[in-house]
Amino acid sequence: MAEIMLLDSSTIDKIAAGEVVERPSSVVKELVENAMDAGARAVTVEIKEGGCSFIRVTDNGGGIDKKQVRKAFFRHATSKIRSVEDLYQVKSLGFRGEALSSIAAVSMVELITKTKEELTGIHYRLEGEKEREFSEVGAPEGTTIIVRELFFNTPVRKKFLKSSATEGSYISDLMEHMALSRPDVAFQFIMNGQVRFHTSGNGDIKEILYRIYGREIIKELIPFSASAEGLEIQGFLGSPSVVRSNRNFEFFFVNGRYIKSPLLSKGLEAGYKAYLMQHKFPFALLHFTIDPDRIDVNVHPSKMEIRFHDQPGLYAFLEEQIRGALRRREMIPDVTLEEKPARPSVVQKPAAKEEKTEAPSSLQDNRQRIEESLISRPEDKLSAPPEKEPAPASEKETRTAETRIAESGIPWPADKMAAPVPEEKSTAAQRIGGGDTAGSAGGKVHPPRTRPEAPQPFETRRLSQMLREEEGVYQVQETRQMELFEEKLLTKEAVQSYRILGQVFDTYWLAQYEDKLLFIDQHAAHEKVKYEALVSKMKNGAVDSQMLTPPLVLNLSAREAHLLERYASYFAELGFEIEDFGGNAFTVRSVPCDLYGHYEKDFLEAILDELEEEPPHGAPAVIAEKLASMACKSAVKGNHTMTCREMEALLDQLLKLENPYHCPHGRPTIITMSKYELERKFKRIV
Repeated sequence: MAEIMLLDSSTIDKIAAGEVVERPSSVVKELVENAMDAGARAVTVEIKEGGCSFIRVTDNGGGIDKKQVRKAFFRHATSKIRSVEDLYQVKSLGFRGEALSSIAAVSMVELITKTKEELTGIHYRLEGEKEREFSEVGAPEGTTIIVRELFFNTPVRKKFLKSSATEGSYISDLMEHMALSRPDVAFQFIMNGQVRFHTSGNGDIKEILYRIYGREIIKELIPFSASAEGLEIQGFLGSPSVVRSNRNFEFFFVNGRYIKSPLLSKGLEAGYKAYLMQHKFPFALLHFTIDPDRIDVNVHPSKMEIRFHDQPGLYAFLEEQIRGALRRREMIPDVTLEEKPARPSVVQKPAAKEEKTEAPSSLQDNRQRIEESLISRPEDKLSAPPEKEPAPASEKETRTAETRIAESGIPWPADKMAAPVPEEKSTAAQRIGGGDTAGSAGGKVHPPRTRPEAPQPFETRRLSQMLREEEGVYQVQETRQMELFEEKLLTKEAVQSYRILGQVFDTYWLAQYEDKLLFIDQHAAHEKVKYEALVSKMKNGAVDSQMLTPPLVLNLSAREAHLLERYASYFAELGFEIEDFGGNAFTVRSVPCDLYGHYEKDFLEAILDELEEEPPHGAPAVIAEKLASMACKSAVKGNHTMTCREMEALLDQLLKLENPYHCPHGRPTIITMSKYELERKFKRIV
């Protein structure tokens, strides 16, 4: 048997460093979090070769006292907590005391720091935890840490790193997340000598979103806020037209910390469920302020995961609030007939000057040129559009785009990263993408600091109660949400003015309303109406059932039998009559009328399969999803001829729903095209 030995401290530190320092982005994350915990209002990050050879993080925070510099690099040395009880009240981003010691164990580190009270700073240099220099130097208030040759003494770790470009992109993403988490801090990111990203630190999160994602995303944002006991949420939701094929555009921040949470992602997507198609994910940025004693941040050394005290309650609250915010917006997609623009040709200047001016190759290039030109201008001139001067074609095109940006009210790039731009008041007309909100509709979002006065607690609800509070898909009543909009398409008076024109391709119906042409998908519309009817019946306990002769016999596994017995009340509410037949066999004597003849056995087995996954919100969402399947199976299909009278009746039912814009699976039921777009297509308007 091999002898049991104690590992030396160097080996222990390198093993521990593997949990904290996974790649260069991990180093940047830990150092930037330390800077923000130190009260920094400006942070600069510079990297070379993807951070593998050089990382520099400079801040203007409080600095480190010269007597504590050496102690800061000891394992589990921290100023954030004093006892285990403090873990349940921690508000800082860091608290484990592992970052500096882990970084120093696998790299060459230099530290220059100075506090406000001291006349000189300290220069401290280590190589693989071995001290090489400790001296006094002149330095500004704050801290600068330089990390060189990451993993120089652990080549096994270094060979698992990706290319410099890939590692650099990870750090770039991280800096964007940091900027979004603290819009009141000015960030600057330099890669290989070039400034790639910077923010002004004026607290306007929309300015940061514009810099990262551009104008098209900004104008599709819906301000969002919600609160309950011990919880406050603020941020932005993307309209259903802004969708992605992955979850990379779902941003969650808890008490200023960027996290990844399957629970929050599922709650967000559940709120969007009636508005998005399958395998599509929304754009959302949400700041959560939660009482520290309701969360556990000490889950993983990376601190990217959090445990929540009441997961089902938080899930239900988030889903309900997001659905309510989306319900207040008109969701009829507007169809535009865009033509591919002619590509501008190269403009040749006189040969004597030997210069060429090329038209911008894309809107992104155009935007980049504009921002670069604006950065170099005095800040006091940025509030007004540029004066018109004779210019070549490409410059005129650039000035046109520049003027549009100025007129839209989009914030101009700041002249200096570290100097916050003075906050200015703006009118509603000047706000970008301003819209209605489920609470506060301010153009700026700050991570909330205060708790609401008299909030209502969030809690887990039973199926019948949840169904009563579901979005338009769970309520059949007169429409009211359009009262929030200037153009009220779906008021009672407006419905009387619709004129049905006819059916095309035996699938779509055309209707005219004022200067708009409406296209209605008959299957999606009928599916939506059927779904609402099913939910209404289930909510009121009036589901009609159809007897089966002979009864259907189900032979289940022990796990499936347990689930069927556990959720027997839900199946009864759905309209199933199921009896124990002995052992793990059950007889199904009746099924919902709308499901009769539509593979009843497969439907039941599918419900059991999904319930077996134990979703955090329990059975209600699974049942709701299956109701959508029932509605889809029984709805009129495409390639089916309908009479005008049938379509009028269908439209009358559809337009009375709270959310008539999408079927239960997220496909649009109605799209519009304006008279202006048609006239453009026929060249009546040039």
